[in-house]
Amino acid sequence: MSFLKTSSSFTRFRIVDPVPQTLWGEIPDRLRRNCFTDIDELPEERSFGWTTFEDILNTVWDINPVEKGSYLTFCLRLDTRRVPPAVIKKHLALALMREESHNREQGRKFISRERKKEIKEQVMLRLRMRFLPIPAEFQVVWNTVKSILYFASTQQKMLDLFEDLFIRTFELHIVPLSPYELALMNMEGASSALQLQLDALEPTRFA
Repeated sequence: MSFLKTSSSFTRFRIVDPVPQTLWGEIPDRLRRNCFTDIDELPEERSFGWTTFEDILNTVWDINPVEKGSYLTFCLRLDTRRVPPAVIKKHLALALMREESHNREQGRKFISRERKKEIKEQVMLRLRMRFLPIPAEFQVVWNTVKSILYFASTQQKMLDLFEDLFIRTFELHIVPLSPYELALMNMEGASSALQLQLDALEPTRFA
């Protein structure tokens, strides 16, 4: 999903750890160390990593710098290779038929569980090489002044993936900005009694 479209869905995150000043100069190198790896010629099911904000094919930040004033911009690319279940079922059945025929020639009466597992893995490897992975991009905007991240997705699986990769890349923990988190941010410096009142609030039932 892209912030450059006329409309976009996104999730805000807050960085909860203090950001070391030394980190800012390391950002491009950290992104390169965790950049996207192409799997077009590999039988992998999926691959993910960072690319530039402007071009998901660029993973070296040589043309498109990550710095945009007080913001940092980059992109999480996820390539997923999907083989239709009906295709898997068909080719697995054909492979098992060939194995049964071979077993009869060898005087064997059945296929062991381990051999069936091995055949399935071989079928999956062959089929993956025949299907190109589908790319998806999820852009990231980092407000370095407020320590707020804007991530162009609301899917829980993508949010979890982004959070894990961000922590691994920058060694900073983040939390989604829920209404509770937003209230805490706006209450910075407030008395502990006021924060206790916030914790005691219960959701309103409109039904």
